[in-house]
Amino acid sequence: MAQELSEKELLKMEVEQLRKEVKNPRSLISKTGKEIKDYVEAEAGNDPLLKGIPEDKNPFKEKGGCTLS
Repeated sequence: MAQELSEKELLKMEVEQLRKEVKNPRSLISKTGKEIKDYVEAEAGNDPLLKGIPEDKNPFKEKGGCTLS
């Protein structure tokens, strides 16, 4: 699609996108970084990658071995 548009049309689209993005509210990283850190620490107990999955509830546990004869 982009190949079918002229350079002028592509630049207009880019300007429109930038106008939309400039309206997005911005926050200081000092504030949002702390919020993200607090959230991650609060949810760490529920994270299966950190605490693991009980063997009886693991859907990917191998049911049986493979034997060659």
